[in-house]
Amino acid sequence: MGGSLRPDLPEEDIARLRQQIDSCLEARGGEVAARNQATEIGRTYLSLSDKGRKRFLLLLADSYGVDHAAVRQAAKPLFDQKSEDALAAAERRLRQLLESPRIRLLRQFNGIAQGVKFLVDLRADILRFKRDAPRLGPLDQELRELLTSWFDAGFLELHAIDWEAPAALLEKLIAYEAVHEIKSWNDLKNRLDSDRRCYGFFHPAMPNEPLIFVEVALVSGIAGNVQELLDEAAPAAVPEEADTAIFYSISNAQKGLAGVGFGEFLIKRVVNDLKAKFPRLKTFATLSPMPGFAAWLDDALKSGDIAVMLPAADALALKAKSGAQSSEAALIGLLETPDWWLDTEISGLLQPVLTRLGARYLL
Repeated sequence: MGGSLRPDLPEEDIARLRQQIDSCLEARGGEVAARNQATEIGRTYLSLSDKGRKRFLLLLADSYGVDHAAVRQAAKPLFDQKSEDALAAAERRLRQLLESPRIRLLRQFNGIAQGVKFLVDLRADILRFKRDAPRLGPLDQELRELLTSWFDAGFLELHAIDWEAPAALLEKLIAYEAVHEIKSWNDLKNRLDSDRRCYGFFHPAMPNEPLIFVEVALVSGIAGNVQELLDEAAPAAVPEEADTAIFYSISNAQKGLAGVGFGEFLIKRVVNDLKAKFPRLKTFATLSPMPGFAAWLDDALKSGDIAVMLPAADALALKAKSGAQSSEAALIGLLETPDWWLDTEISGLLQPVLTRLGARYLL
C-alpha cells in the first residue's frame, strides 16, 4: 500500500490516500488493525517527496480538523441539562468532538515502533512548510500540544554522555551541536574529557535520540571566553578541585520539538547532579550566546533607544572613546572596531555596557 502512491502525490492519488486515512480512523478491524494501517500510512508519508509530503499535510489540515458545526450543536445541551448524569454525558460528547480526526490518527503512532520519532520529524516538516502554507497552523498547534503532553519533563531521562558512548550517539552530538560547531573527533573528545561533562535528555520512546544536550566545563573561576574551554591543547583540570561549572553550550537536537520547552528542567537536573558529585562547586555560570540578542540590539540601535537604557556615565565614556555624537553611533563604531575584544581598553569599556544591555534584553 505504501508504494502504491507516487512520490509527488498527484491529485488522482489523494482520493486513495483519503481512503487509507478514513479506514484507519474507522478502526473496523479493532485497535491492532488500526495501528497496522497507521504504520502503512507512515510508510506512505516517508516514501513521498517534499512536494508530496506538503500535499499530505495539507490534506490533514483541510479535511480532518474539528467539525465546528457539530461542536456548536453538542455544546447546546450543556445549557439545558438539569441532571448531573445528563450533563456529564454532554461533556463527554463535547470532549470527543473537540479532538480532531487528524489528532486521533496521529495518536495511533504512539504505539508503533519509531512512531514517536516519526511524529517529531513530521512536525519538523510542518514547521518548514508552514512558512508559505499558513493553513498548516492549526495542525501544527494540535501536534505541538500532543507532543508536549508526551514529552513532559517527568517522562524524560537524564543521561551523562562520555567518550565511551556508542559511536552512533557521538555522531549525533556532532550533527546536532547548534552553538559551537564540533569540528573533529578530537574536538569532541576534548569536550568529553575528564574535566568536562555532557548531559542529555532522552525519551523512552526515542532511546537513541538526544532531545536536548548541554556541555559543561568544570574549572576554577569563570573563564573569560569559550575559546579557552575549547582549546584542545590546554591540559585537563582536576574536576574534584573545580569550584565553577560553566554551561557553555546547549543544543536542541530535534527540530520537531521546537516550542516544547524542557531546557530549564535540563539545567536544574544537571546542577543537582553536579552538586552531588562535586561538592566543591559553588558557582554555576553560562557562556552560551543569547539567541535573538544581536537582532534586538540592532533594532535598538536603529530606533535610538540605547541612550535611555544606559547610565549617563556609560554613554559619555562611549562617546569620548569613539568621538561619535550619539550613544548609538558610539556603540556601533566600537563594535565595528576589528578585534575589539583583544583591545583591553575597548573591551573593558564595552563589557559593562553589553552586560547591562543583555540584562535589559532578558528582562
